Amino acid sequence: MEEAQEQSSIIKGSEAKEMMSPGIFQGDLQSDAPCLRQYTWWLQVAIYTILTLAGQTVGVLLGRLYFDKGGNSEWMATLVQNIGFPVLLPFLLSSPSKTRNQETGIVRPSFVVLASTYTFLGLCLAGESLLYSLGLKYLPVSTFSLINTSQLAFNALFAYFLNSQKLTPFIINSLVLLTLSSVVLVIQDDSEDSNKTSNNKYTAGVICTIAASALYSFMLSATQLIIQKILKKETFRLIIDLTIYKSLVATVAITIGIFVSGQWKSLKSEMEEFKLGKVSYIMTLLWTAVSWQVFDLGCNGLIFKVSSLFSNVISVVGLPVAPVLAVVFFHDKVTGAKVLSLLLALWGFISYVYQQYLDDMKAKADRDSTSNEVVEASSVGIK
Repeated sequence: MEEAQEQSSIIKGSEAKEMMSPGIFQGDLQSDAPCLRQYTWWLQVAIYTILTLAGQTVGVLLGRLYFDKGGNSEWMATLVQNIGFPVLLPFLLSSPSKTRNQETGIVRPSFVVLASTYTFLGLCLAGESLLYSLGLKYLPVSTFSLINTSQLAFNALFAYFLNSQKLTPFIINSLVLLTLSSVVLVIQDDSEDSNKTSNNKYTAGVICTIAASALYSFMLSATQLIIQKILKKETFRLIIDLTIYKSLVATVAITIGIFVSGQWKSLKSEMEEFKLGKVSYIMTLLWTAVSWQVFDLGCNGLIFKVSSLFSNVISVVGLPVAPVLAVVFFHDKVTGAKVLSLLLALWGFISYVYQQYLDDMKAKADRDSTSNEVVEASSVGIK
């Protein structure tokens, strides 16, 4: 009887130890960890998406307001797209400098490599900002935003060569449609637009905007390539560093352009003659600078978390927002050509999104197939 009680106590004790074993709780935590990481990832992507859309919309509208109310310096409009990087310095100071890469033994790039990388991206950003300013100066917000849809087509092309992005029939269809959407705007005969600017300036605005879209798309794909091949970091600090340092380089280059062009001499009179007053002039430039830094931070975050192509997709999704608000604030007229261009752009965007849906479904099927093979192999091993 005593032996039976002793065996029973031993069994209960072993069961209790198994229940209290950290391995069980560790297994539960490990099973919950992927879900937690997935929710965290989606939350971060959502935040970066909101920053991208909000920064882009406010930046475009304030940029148009600057030119409509008396601003005439494309160099100043370019400068405020990049000079707002000091607002990100608190994030730089609060972010830890140590990264996971130091723990895994990944060699940090040398100062020369980092300086060359940020200089290259900064000069690309300066050129793209100047082209965008010229386009926004000569075009209505609606036309400017619709032409920007071509950046998705350019990004898909650069992603094919730089990021190994596959060009499927749906992606090619998207390229064609988005290109046609810009061509329609080039050949349109809009009386309202011709009253505001001459035909030559209108054409120059279209060309500059298309060129800016191409350069911007190249910069996104190059950024993704640089992150993967050179920087090799996986921290929020990377996003802040990338945003601040390339904006700093762009600001220096644009400031030199202001003095070389001589436009700095007319900035004081421009502020005094601004239709909304001096305070509004300063506030317009200030919030334009802040909004574009918010946009740049969101774009870099999306490149880091997803891809350059996805970052550009979000930018294209936000493009119709500015024309809708421009109708309210700037009384832009929605013509037949603009409607046709918008429909073509939406068609091209839907074609791209459908391809992404097919890719996701294929990836999910591959994962399920791999999981089934692992389960079958393990069951055979047990037998």
